Amino acid sequence: MPVTASPRPLLSAALEGCAIVIAVDRRSGELAAALERHGAQVRHAPALTIVPHIDDDALLAATRALIAVPPDVVVATTGVGFRGWIEAADEAGILEDLHAALASAQIVARGPKARGAIQQAGFTADWVAESETSAELGEFLLAEGVAGRRVAVQHHGSGADGLDEIFADAGADVVSLTVYRWGPPADPDLVARSVAATGRGEVDAVLFTSAPGAAEWLAAATREGALGAIVSRAASGQLLMAAVGPITAGPLGDVGIDALIAERGRLGSLVRAVVTHFGGGHAPSLPTAAGRLELRSGGAVLDGRFTALSRTGVAVLSALFAAGGGVVSRTALQGALPRSADSAHAVEVAVARVRESLGAADLIKTVVKRGYRLAVLDPGEATF
Repeated sequence: MPVTASPRPLLSAALEGCAIVIAVDRRSGELAAALERHGAQVRHAPALTIVPHIDDDALLAATRALIAVPPDVVVATTGVGFRGWIEAADEAGILEDLHAALASAQIVARGPKARGAIQQAGFTADWVAESETSAELGEFLLAEGVAGRRVAVQHHGSGADGLDEIFADAGADVVSLTVYRWGPPADPDLVARSVAATGRGEVDAVLFTSAPGAAEWLAAATREGALGAIVSRAASGQLLMAAVGPITAGPLGDVGIDALIAERGRLGSLVRAVVTHFGGGHAPSLPTAAGRLELRSGGAVLDGRFTALSRTGVAVLSALFAAGGGVVSRTALQGALPRSADSAHAVEVAVARVRESLGAADLIKTVVKRGYRLAVLDPGEATF
């Protein structure tokens, strides 16, 4: 009998009950595994794919031109792009010549990922943009002066960073290198389903690691008619939109979404930010007679303990939660139920099941002839 690897133990239950969409192509498996070790249910929905240019004739032609006439300055804008360039040179049998050509060049990086790739290739980064922006990188080199200097610029996937133009306008001899580009999603229907589910409230968080990917996922939300609901849910705190850095968060800000931005531009930092949000008491909550109450798409966290609920149970609790302790009529609750019945009996059954599942009979109060409400404490009564 073959031996199967045992699943890795959970690091925490901070993301238990959370459905998280990762709109990421590169390193999506690594990101998903890290989230799952905190209890998350991960849905993959990369809005764009990375298309490498390993066999691209233009890239190799530009590389050979740099070998023939070595650059004075090399600009690395992304780690994956710089590594891809080195790999392309290696496959073409010109890596040793490229190393010799870059040996005396000033090498600058747009952030720590690019610096790491530079070091991995056997070089040293002479300067790194702390803000991880092309704008800071451009300002630095313009201040140093690029007139008459040969500048090689390795671009990110979209290639639209403006560096070629500003260096050329300043008198530089610019050699442009696009090592990879963004391609269409592998499964557009999967992306469409992810934005629709997010708009319906079936997702707790969406994570992004590139600005083009974020822009395209939002464009899919617009096409599916879900963008308004997504923006509204994010504004209310019901949905967390998180980005690996400020550049990636740009398209989210453009549509009015205040994204959670990782402190450092790393996947590990992004995971920690999401875990801290849900596990550190930053998600919306209400103080109730049964303890602190938080909602998840898969259930509820009451007094620090997660309980899975059906979609109907989540719908009932969400409607009551939104009222903040106010009375919600049976009619309103019936309208909130998925595939609700024609009578108020479905509401009574749903409320009873939520009470039973949570083990807190007094959490949902019946208000005679009016409806139901959560037993929310006044601020002075809460002790947690």
